[in-house]
Amino acid sequence: MEAHRARTEELARQIKVFHECRQPFRVYHGSSNSTRRTVYDRKQIVDTSGFNHVIEVSTEKLQVIAEPNVSMGKLVDACLPYGLVPAVVPEFPAITIGGAFAGTAGESSSFRHGFVDKTVSEIDIILSTGEIMKASPHQNADLYHGAAGSFGTLGVLSLCVVKLIPAQQYIEVTYHPITDSRSAVKKTEELADDESVFYLDGILFGNSSGVIMSGRFTDKLPPSTKPKTYSKASDTYFYSDARKHSRVSDGISHQYIPTREYLFRYDRGAFWTAKWAFKYFKAPYNRVFRRILDGLLHTEIMYHALHKSGMADKYIIQDIGFPYEEIPAFIDYLDQNHGFYPIWLCPLLLDSELALHPRDPLIKNRLMNVGLWGPGPTKWPAFVEANRQIEQKTKDLHGLKCLYAHAYYTEDEFWQIYNKDDYDALREKYQATSLPSVYQKVSVSPAKATEGSRNQSCMGSTKAWAKEIWPLRGLYGMFAALSGKSYLMSEK
Repeated sequence: MEAHRARTEELARQIKVFHECRQPFRVYHGSSNSTRRTVYDRKQIVDTSGFNHVIEVSTEKLQVIAEPNVSMGKLVDACLPYGLVPAVVPEFPAITIGGAFAGTAGESSSFRHGFVDKTVSEIDIILSTGEIMKASPHQNADLYHGAAGSFGTLGVLSLCVVKLIPAQQYIEVTYHPITDSRSAVKKTEELADDESVFYLDGILFGNSSGVIMSGRFTDKLPPSTKPKTYSKASDTYFYSDARKHSRVSDGISHQYIPTREYLFRYDRGAFWTAKWAFKYFKAPYNRVFRRILDGLLHTEIMYHALHKSGMADKYIIQDIGFPYEEIPAFIDYLDQNHGFYPIWLCPLLLDSELALHPRDPLIKNRLMNVGLWGPGPTKWPAFVEANRQIEQKTKDLHGLKCLYAHAYYTEDEFWQIYNKDDYDALREKYQATSLPSVYQKVSVSPAKATEGSRNQSCMGSTKAWAKEIWPLRGLYGMFAALSGKSYLMSEK
């Protein structure tokens, strides 16, 4: 803790200098699990990449104290030997606890516990003035509530206290085949009311097939049962196994997965997006090639390649929460207008107003997240328009878009959806107006959506033309990822 205090005081000093010089700055974390392309100038950053230490695991208080750049993989590894895990564990091991808190992350236990920020009981945050403040539901409550889901636009996190739950050795996963989005919603509602279920999500493999998956902790394996793993190069991808279980003719089936393996079951192949990489390179999507290329197909490397190649401009990558009753209409819309599967379904508990909350009062207590990740139109203006149409459909169906991904709203459109008055009041109160606003951090302005501006921002002049030639862009991203160099820092 003493070393942590020293790091925090030094960071606060740096932030105070920026404030006194009236100079804006950005926070550099060292990595990102956002698809948004951000390049940092070394002269205008505060570096929090060293805030990656687990301070204490308390079995009495059922909590872990950790710095914000601690990855979920590291956090789970620190807690699991005590028979504990964080209440909500985002599915990629490189996602950090600070990023998950500030970015409204959720996963398959979120139907019971809510977003990650609901499992963080206290934070330390450095204001833009350099003042270090504690915030919790009982102390500086408006700052605590506002910092959750506001993407670091109120201050810089330096510490998180995270709620833990008892864990056992395995997760017994039960696969419930479903025939369409309506049966998926019905089965999800039924299982969400079952108190023995700890984890719950689903996958649609087409408009007439899918599976809802419920998970329970257990220490016991049935006789002659071998636990299933997904982290080794020789393992199948989790979603491929789920597809097999969706076709079981006699109803539900079961599988036993070691707890850590379950929590990060989607890491290899980044759910199923690796198959789009195989398609891009025209490589066979089979067991042999997946094993050979396995080192490139874990999420941390894939995000690195995505940022360096700019391939996020080729694929629609969105997560959107809807009231349960609106899910069939949205899935029908996707099926008719985009047509790519699989689609992820993840129920979420929303038991209080979000910090960056929509003006729309129709957001319900329970939402269903829809994860859609697939190829979009190849021409940039059409790609932007496709995303904007999805955003409009989201608004029409009272949905809530996750802002880790690109947002194509104009500024007026954005603030017609989100409550700007409350957000601005908090930024004024805590002297955060020198920090970028949420809109500035997440937007891809449609006014700039031209082929020239996209290429210039992505790669720059001559390089941009070359990298548009297949497969140079993908190869560039792949080799840049293998180099290990920062993909967020400018070369200035």
